[in-house]
Amino acid sequence: MTIEGGKFEADVRGELNQLLLAQKNAFLKDPMPSRKERIRRLDKIHNLLVDNRDAFAEAVNKDFSGRPKAETDLAEIMPLLDGIAYYRKRVGILMKPERRGVPITVMPAKVEVRYQPKGVIGIVVPWNFPIFLALSPVIGAIAAGNRVMMKGSEFAQNTSELLKDLLAKTFSPDEITMVTGGVDVASEFTRLPFDHMVFTGSTTVGRKVMQAAAENLTPVTLELGGKSPAIIHPDFPIAEAANRIAFGKGINAGQVCVSPDYILCPKEKVNEFTDAFIEATKKSYPTLRNNEDFTAIITERQKERLESYIDDALAKGADLLTVNPEDEDLSGTRKLPTTLVLGATEDMLVMREEIFGPILPVLPYDKLEDAIAYVNDRPRPLALYYFDWNTSRADEVLGQTHSGGACINDTMSHVMSDDIPFGGVGPSGIGHYHGEEGFKAFSHAKGVVRKGRINAAAFIGPPWDNMMFKGLMALQELRFRRRRIKD
Repeated sequence: MTIEGGKFEADVRGELNQLLLAQKNAFLKDPMPSRKERIRRLDKIHNLLVDNRDAFAEAVNKDFSGRPKAETDLAEIMPLLDGIAYYRKRVGILMKPERRGVPITVMPAKVEVRYQPKGVIGIVVPWNFPIFLALSPVIGAIAAGNRVMMKGSEFAQNTSELLKDLLAKTFSPDEITMVTGGVDVASEFTRLPFDHMVFTGSTTVGRKVMQAAAENLTPVTLELGGKSPAIIHPDFPIAEAANRIAFGKGINAGQVCVSPDYILCPKEKVNEFTDAFIEATKKSYPTLRNNEDFTAIITERQKERLESYIDDALAKGADLLTVNPEDEDLSGTRKLPTTLVLGATEDMLVMREEIFGPILPVLPYDKLEDAIAYVNDRPRPLALYYFDWNTSRADEVLGQTHSGGACINDTMSHVMSDDIPFGGVGPSGIGHYHGEEGFKAFSHAKGVVRKGRINAAAFIGPPWDNMMFKGLMALQELRFRRRRIKD
């Protein structure tokens, strides 16, 4: 369903409310879908992806005005298929009630937690990975037994329209449905009384989404990004670090929420790093203008934003290293060369804002403690990358820093690891999905106490001077006194 821009606000709200009401009514008729039904829906998404890989790659390529099919397969289609396989194998286990401990005061009884679908999940889809970031939360929500409504990105219009049409052919509107439209539709969408909402985007917009959700006390999962650092230990082979970071930064031309946003490099190895990084980037992208492997910037507006960051850094005294191997004229395209920034300062936009593009500041540090302190002095990022073969040192860095997720000796691969949660912390996000934690995020954990035929309250209830109650209290006091910590 496409809701055209320019409609009266009441019309947009009315159409969205009708879709939501249909899903809520359908959920009430089947509030606890069976394992078989959940797997049936997962299999439908699997088939949709497998049967339309080429169509998805073509649509994304049009939206970006140039993005290789290999990146769409690697970063969008394959992780989704892996995610489906993960839940398909485990959904029956995840659905089972969890036995929990029974306190003496509740005995005899059984205590358990039951994971119940929340209902209808609303998902606001960003433009940078318009397939993966649409369907990844859908897969978790469906595995947990929910219905789903999505708002596709207007900046990835071709992909959004394709996905909307395919979902409409695959699912009934009261199972999974997608709407498209502009900012007015997105604004109304976030005000709907969903049972849970997922938003991926900027921290600024995330605050507005959370405010809108608060009107209905809708719980939210916010994936917001921030400035994800990469720290290189002095003992790590600098060329190896450069190669690995260049690969991660090159994916989608850096238009990734977990893309390395700046490098903390040992001071004496900065030049060695930049030389190796440039060589690695040249090897991957020997030309730019007509190179189908080199992804363009999604819109002219985004390109202008990135160019303003470069101009700002240059005006404030930074040294720029532009990786354009053939020195091509890229005017008339939305392609932007990878640019290293040396001498970046705190007043520069590249250090104040999330970059979300092929620009990478390289900052020198003297001691590892200084690099850790630099990270900890700033808002907690969505990801942290640390390069060091020494496992104990890596564990110390993980323990001394906070980030949504982390990779040791790699970048971004934690997002594609299905058995761990993905999410931010503080300014980089709230909540998570993927894996068992994703299933639980889209479920209500209902605590249940089940009593049998024996009613203990009949023996210990008032009047409170009865012997059974006194004995129980004496036993509890003895237990807790033994555990008392001496001053």
